[in-house]
Amino acid sequence: MDNVNEAVSSDKLLEQIFSITQSLYTEMSHPDDDASNDHSAIFRLLTDLGRTLVNADRASFWKWDKRSHELWTTAAVGTGRITIPEGTGLVGKALAEKRTIVTNDPYNHPDFNSDVDKKTGYVTKSILVMPISDCKGEFIGAYQAINKLDNDGKFDVQADTKRLSLAAFICGITLESETFLDDSQHDKLTELKNRMGFYNDYNKNYVKILTDQEAVRCVSLFICDIDFFKKVNDTYGHNAGDEVLRHVAGYLRRNVRICDGVYRWGGEEFIVILPDTGDEEAAEAAERVRQAIMGSVCHFEGMDIKVTMSFGVTQLDPMKSIEDNIKTADEKLYKAKESGRNTVIL
Repeated sequence: MDNVNEAVSSDKLLEQIFSITQSLYTEMSHPDDDASNDHSAIFRLLTDLGRTLVNADRASFWKWDKRSHELWTTAAVGTGRITIPEGTGLVGKALAEKRTIVTNDPYNHPDFNSDVDKKTGYVTKSILVMPISDCKGEFIGAYQAINKLDNDGKFDVQADTKRLSLAAFICGITLESETFLDDSQHDKLTELKNRMGFYNDYNKNYVKILTDQEAVRCVSLFICDIDFFKKVNDTYGHNAGDEVLRHVAGYLRRNVRICDGVYRWGGEEFIVILPDTGDEEAAEAAERVRQAIMGSVCHFEGMDIKVTMSFGVTQLDPMKSIEDNIKTADEKLYKAKESGRNTVIL
């Protein structure tokens, strides 16, 4: 009878695996018509595959975002997205020590964070965390399975790691592809998103706001550049100029809302896009940034460098292309330059 039950159980597991892999194949076979594709559906399927393979109640796949020094779930089965500082929790420990970690008594483990359980009422009884590497052997994420449903509720570090390896391997390849895409959309010097990142975000997020059929919503942007930036390079050198660009990028990030997008448009030009914001509010936001940068000092190799910026502001017209909208803001930036610089033109 035991052999019969085991055979039925194995057949059921295979059926589940085949079902998930068929969905995975279908998803991966879709033509990538959308440049904003972030593989989220693939991650969800791979996470569910891993959960099935180790017979766990919940599972999540974590990305190590080295740019923001955070770990966050790219997909989670049984819970919402969670973000934690890098190096913390069992996921951070597994990545730091480059090894799979299993605990079947998490509440007595020093690295287990029980905050989520306290908020949701969920009871975590066992955890397996497996670090994931890219093709170079560098760790870029981790797979976490929670609450084993058989084997007396306990994960086996050898057997379950072996079972999980296939899903983890494919997850690693997909995450590496996602990381390459993310890197291509960021400026290496300032770590802001670049022009490609701008168009990706615009098509993925901001167009939806402008074309919302259920509510009247607006989007504004301002384009700005550093006044007399060539003089900075000529006076202090190009390394100092690079530091000024990083300095300005930091002030732009810190002086806008979390929901606003900040981009390096090219050279010393930057764009900030502000969802659900009219032109006057956008001009006020630009003025706050202008004053913050004017009052700041960039320190570089014992030198104190002060710069100012000029701004052109516009509310996006949904009837125009994004290029024409940017051209409108650019014309206002030109007026700011013509009128003496260090000013905001709406």
